[in-house]
Order: sequence, then structure tokens, then C-alpha cells
Amino acid sequence: MSLGSLQLCLLLSSGLFCIGLVGALARSNSILVLLGIELMLNAANLNFIAFWRYGPAHAAGTGVIFVIFSIAVAAAEAAVGLALVIAVYRHQRNIRLQDAARLKG
Repeated sequence: MSLGSLQLCLLLSSGLFCIGLVGALARSNSILVLLGIELMLNAANLNFIAFWRYGPAHAAGTGVIFVIFSIAVAAAEAAVGLALVIAVYRHQRNIRLQDAARLKG
């Protein structure tokens, strides 16, 4: 049972990662790019939990510690990313990534 469940978790995780990757690469709206990156981080979190749960020694909380650290990094990334989006919007009145390239010094 554990091998099939692990494969199902990894299949779900790879699907989430692919959706996030397409969302991050194909969109020109910076908010949607941040959402795609968040989906990719959540797919990595699902991998951490799946390998922790179905690994040989799942009694220790190493997988959960990795996920908590990853969630903290994702929260910091979202805060910095949204602050940059707000700064670009105040300067240019839009949040398209193509127009943000004009800010290069």
C-alpha cells in the first residue's frame, strides 16, 4: 500500500509543480507569477511530507521540520515579492513584467 500511495503523492506533486511552472513562465502579470512560484513551493512541500511519511524511519519529525522551514521561506518570498509589486505599481501604474524591465538602472 505504501508504494502506491507514495507514487500517488509524487504524481500529485509533479502535477502541481507543472501547473506552477507553466503559470510562472507563461504569465505577464507579476501577481500570477508569484502564485505560480507558490504552487511550485507547495509541490516541494508535498514531496517532503510524502518522502518523510513513506520513508524507512518516519518516526522522527525531519520532514515536518523541512516543511515548516519551507513555509517560512515561502512567506518571506511572498512578502518581498508583493512589496516589489507594490513599488512597481506605484511607479508605473501597472504590474506587467515586460514594463518592469524599464526600471533597470
